[in-house]
Amino acid sequence: MVDVLKVESLSVYYEKNPAVQDINFNVQEGNLIGIVGPNGAGKSTLIKAILGLEKSSGSVSIFGQKVNDVRKQISYVPQRNQIDWDFPVLVEDVVLMGRFTHIPWYKKASKLDREIVVESLEKVGMLEYRKRQIGELSGGQQQRVFIARALAQHADLFFLDEPFVGIDVTSEEIIINLLRELRDEGKTVFVVHHDLSKVEQYFDQLLLINKELVDFGSVHQVYQPEILAKTYKGSIQLFGANENIMVVSD
Repeated sequence: MVDVLKVESLSVYYEKNPAVQDINFNVQEGNLIGIVGPNGAGKSTLIKAILGLEKSSGSVSIFGQKVNDVRKQISYVPQRNQIDWDFPVLVEDVVLMGRFTHIPWYKKASKLDREIVVESLEKVGMLEYRKRQIGELSGGQQQRVFIARALAQHADLFFLDEPFVGIDVTSEEIIINLLRELRDEGKTVFVVHHDLSKVEQYFDQLLLINKELVDFGSVHQVYQPEILAKTYKGSIQLFGANENIMVVSD
């Protein structure tokens, strides 16, 4: 079986300081994977390096090929704070952007493309907002629209950077359920995530990073106090009825 993603000796340096260093792992299809680590650990940098959006050393192969050869099969949802929400564009046009990798530059969007836009908006519960300006929506609604754009692309590998930050509970539930559906369809989904209390509920596997790869494996194997303490460079305390994890710095 060909690995969906294979990362070997991947490193990114900013002015000789490592942002991520010597990252190695491989992933097979049909997994929902959380990327977890403290602020400044290199989680977003790792995604961008994998996608070729950061200058890096090492190698990345996706479906056994170079990233540029399989762009159509990869969907990326950046952090909301990286998006210009004042840009005057309608919700349906944002989602249509997910079809651009399938539409030759000399052609207009087809009836099928428009149908896929409608279908994607329906999945995230945002069809009634299709004619709204994207900047008029709440944070959760905006995030759902960008998830719809990712769905419209019909990709096989998804990267989402902090998709649950600053959104309402309803939007979070809709998004995580859609990500599970993608996983169940054999897609592979990476999610940069910060809420440790939900990783057991949300993910099949965890990639723990603090500039270097601390551990990678099933949630059952990796979600352990000693491994989390190593990741966050602090002690770990369990609290509450569900034994949620709290990190206490040394």
